Amino acid sequence: MKLLLVAEYKSKKFLESNYELIAFADKLKADYVMFGVGDETDLPKCEGKIYLADSEKAGEYNPSLHKKLIAEVMEKEKADFIVLPHTSYGWDLAPRLSAELAFPQVTEVVDVDDDNFILPACNGKLWRKVSTGGKGIITIQGGAFNPENDYEGTPEVINLEVPSVESKIQFEGYEKAEAVGVDLTKAEIIVSAGRGVGKKENVENVRKLAEALGGELGASRPVVDSEWVEHSHQVGTTGQTVAPKLYVACGISGAIQHLAGMKKSDFILAVNTDKDAPIAEVADVLVVADVNQFAPALAEKISSK
Repeated sequence: MKLLLVAEYKSKKFLESNYELIAFADKLKADYVMFGVGDETDLPKCEGKIYLADSEKAGEYNPSLHKKLIAEVMEKEKADFIVLPHTSYGWDLAPRLSAELAFPQVTEVVDVDDDNFILPACNGKLWRKVSTGGKGIITIQGGAFNPENDYEGTPEVINLEVPSVESKIQFEGYEKAEAVGVDLTKAEIIVSAGRGVGKKENVENVRKLAEALGGELGASRPVVDSEWVEHSHQVGTTGQTVAPKLYVACGISGAIQHLAGMKKSDFILAVNTDKDAPIAEVADVLVVADVNQFAPALAEKISSK
């Protein structure tokens, strides 16, 4: 199997998340080449080839031009799959490539099982397996394929000629969303409530623990969907991506979308009745307990000092 990995370049640098594309290729035990728009002084560290288009000529994003350049690389490399990050860049470019190359498209892949791709359905409540018959355009969910080690090496650069392409769409740049509610990205301590708290009233147990620790209240998506906590507190791929010094996950099982938003925390304490919950795989300490008993007891202990 051969993959064409489409690296994302933003704010004049290749993103660290591009290593997740390589980790995806490693998981499939697939050969790969890369495509990127950028600068030779800031290439991802890896072995193999990277087809590079000058960012000054190709722009950080130009839908018609990037599609054309990738299609040209595909003509040379005959890859089985094109793999993009599941970001706004990948969301926009993947369907254009799918239509251009007549390849099936699978989005938000979080795992692989033999020849099947696994992706969430029904807001992450279910999983489904999809097979494309050996060809396709794939976008992978952020955080789903983490590099196990730091990559080394310098890729062989193949510079691409950048043609002039007329496009009806003009990319104006990225605009940062206006911050509303609490800004969890700056919090050093976050205590998050998950579905395991049981009901809306029990969120107060988590909120009081957050106050005792001098931190902010976070929440998983099911808690926000149930309207127990406002969306501005949501952590995960559809909420805020955080990296506090301490992250306390209270009654959170650890769906991949949530893990992607908090696993860069320095220290993770998880409280869950299920010792085999996925959150245990990223937690530094797992407390197997009912969060509605543990959180008030810990908050009281801290406040009494």
